[in-house]
Amino acid sequence: FSGLGFLLSSRFSGFMMFLVMDSFCWRRAGRVPFCRCTHPMGRVTSKRCERGGHMANGAQNASGTPAPAASRSGGHVVSARATTIGLMAILLWSFMAGTVRIVSENFGATLGSALIYTVGGILLLMFRRPAPIREFPKKYLIIGGLLFVFYESSISLSLGLASTDASSVEVSLVNYLWPTMMVLLSAGVSHRKHAVVKVLPGAIVATAGVVLAVGGNSGLDWHAAVQHIAANPLPYALAFVGALAWSVYAVFTPAMSHGVDGTSLFFPCVAVALWIIHFASGQGWPAEPPSLVAWLFVLIAAAAIGGGYACWGYGILHGSMERLAIASYATPVLSTGASAVLLGLALSLPFWCGALLVAAGSVLNYLVSARK
Repeated sequence: FSGLGFLLSSRFSGFMMFLVMDSFCWRRAGRVPFCRCTHPMGRVTSKRCERGGHMANGAQNASGTPAPAASRSGGHVVSARATTIGLMAILLWSFMAGTVRIVSENFGATLGSALIYTVGGILLLMFRRPAPIREFPKKYLIIGGLLFVFYESSISLSLGLASTDASSVEVSLVNYLWPTMMVLLSAGVSHRKHAVVKVLPGAIVATAGVVLAVGGNSGLDWHAAVQHIAANPLPYALAFVGALAWSVYAVFTPAMSHGVDGTSLFFPCVAVALWIIHFASGQGWPAEPPSLVAWLFVLIAAAAIGGGYACWGYGILHGSMERLAIASYATPVLSTGASAVLLGLALSLPFWCGALLVAAGSVLNYLVSARK
């Protein structure tokens, strides 16, 4: 299957690059005549947006030349650069599952997660310091912070509560519903006629691809999965509610933020929550001191996860939410592929078939959004 794998992966990578290049074309196209970021009625009373910090169409930049026109998405002027940065988060997250697995094998599930988010929080505070607390809107700080911390904590808990390796795969699949939820929510708030109905076929195809790629490569047994859910429903419920919380965070909190990104502030809060979970679980430190390589993977996982969230936070605040939502279908597929490489596992035929379905569903949703 190596030839088939190379063909499908190159097609999928090509589609991702197409989304990136298309975002640059949008900036040149100038789809929107003014900024609605600050003014609900659409009137521009100043040349520079007071909240987003970008130049409104028709305004001039510091050199006196007209500022480039931009498209609008979710109530803010879309930056092609921000969309591209948001897409980088998907590539960084692809290393998340494999590196976290390696860290968990050396430190334990709860301690490994706490260490990763502690190091990640330190890296974010060093390289991407948050704005002063007084600049954060209280609504965004409370709602966005709670959703962010809840999602990360729920995923950590759900994987920790999974009783078997098979259950862990099933819980991961439930968590991977967040791209579908995000696409449907983005369509629902777009105020376009029948938007949800139009994106539904692509969402179904892509979701089926995710299930086939992740579950098929792990030997998912549907009959056993039903029994696992009936016997231990809590981790599945946590994963589902967590996926919903993350999609709500991505779609709705940018409008509350007024252009201020709270990722570097929320991340250390997640670390605190995970340390509480670790000590409450009664799990201590490993019996044998972890090797230098294990600590290196803590750093790699922290950089991949923290960097991914930083890119994603910037992307959803200033980029195209629709394009990021569509591209997010690639996250579980790339994550499974990267995990197989890191852990020395083989990628089966169902994985590649699922990857093809994810790409097909993403193309369908992209074509729908391009026709708006």
